[in-house]
Amino acid sequence: MKKGLYLLIILPFWLLCIPVNGFAQEVIMEVADTAFVSSSDSIVRAVMLEAEAAPLPAIKMGSNFKPNPTKATLFALVPGMGQIYNRKYWKLPIVYGAFMGCYYAISWNHENYADYRQAYFDIMSTNPVANDSWRDFIPGGNRMTEEEQNAKINDTQFISLLKRNKDSFRRFRDLSIIITVGVYAISIIDAYVDAQLFDFDISPDLTMRIEPTFTPKTSVTPQTYGVNWSLTF
Repeated sequence: MKKGLYLLIILPFWLLCIPVNGFAQEVIMEVADTAFVSSSDSIVRAVMLEAEAAPLPAIKMGSNFKPNPTKATLFALVPGMGQIYNRKYWKLPIVYGAFMGCYYAISWNHENYADYRQAYFDIMSTNPVANDSWRDFIPGGNRMTEEEQNAKINDTQFISLLKRNKDSFRRFRDLSIIITVGVYAISIIDAYVDAQLFDFDISPDLTMRIEPTFTPKTSVTPQTYGVNWSLTF
């Protein structure tokens, strides 16, 4: 009877203690988790602060190429070398093409000048029959009769033609030489200016636009179509 009474008294308290103990365990686990998270955050924060305080490892960067204008000018004394030094390889066909064109013009004009000069001197010599290079400028000159030959020797128009062509080809040859010197000077100036303005950016300040335009018909002007070209500095 007494054992039954004790059980009736103790049982409600024991039942109440079960959820309380479970709740206490949950509270303890939450506190432990919070403490673990807090400690983890502290560790991460400490690592981040240490990383920020530590100096970054030195990264060896490749130095940007910047040509020297003086060196570019010296290299440009040899045609095309200044452009190679500035790493503007796309200009080489332009430079060498210009020099090859100038060389062809000089040689071609000089050869023609030499031929006409010799022919003029031969026909004006004391013995134009023996010095007969002027025959090369007459169709079928090698099959001329003696009368035709004497007629050509005394033909003032033919002699004037030889002299005029001689002077023209000499002038063209000299002009080709002057142009060649100009091309050479321009190649040197281009190498110097290119090196001086190597890192100069003009893209934000210079723009060019080409677009079609249309002007409607008015009482004064007719309807027109065209192309508008604008350059903004």
